[in-house]
Amino acid sequence: MTSFGLNVLLAIAWIALTGTVTLANFVIGALLGYVVICVIQPMLGPSRYPARALAWGRLLPLFLWELLISSIEVARDILRPRSHAHPAILEMPLTVRSDEGILLVTNLISLTPGTLSLDVSEDRKTLTIHAMFASDPEALIASLKSGIERWVIDAVEDFT
Repeated sequence: MTSFGLNVLLAIAWIALTGTVTLANFVIGALLGYVVICVIQPMLGPSRYPARALAWGRLLPLFLWELLISSIEVARDILRPRSHAHPAILEMPLTVRSDEGILLVTNLISLTPGTLSLDVSEDRKTLTIHAMFASDPEALIASLKSGIERWVIDAVEDFT
């Protein structure tokens, strides 16, 4: 059984022990299960699950923060009498290599207001993006690479 499967099983066991079937109780069980897995990890053998679980735990709130900030920026621009948008089509070199990682990066960029993933090159090394606010294209690409792409690499790519 994988560490993730064991964590889900421990969360379900927690629900059975407490007798309360709620999402909050499942999350508590999953967190307790995660702690148990971290403690017994030497007996289970090598696994990347604890590090990946933490990376996913960081990815979600960081993306939600980016989503909130970019939504406010787009709404503010729409409500202004004059637009401050500088739309551009940019090419971002990709560091992420796995299919899952590329898919997640492109979707998170498209979900963020003001940016849209247009295409991935045939060699899967370049992502074409339309950005609503691209007055400084290099800074925008650097921000996407150090933000969304870095978080996805931490959560999805193999650790070396």
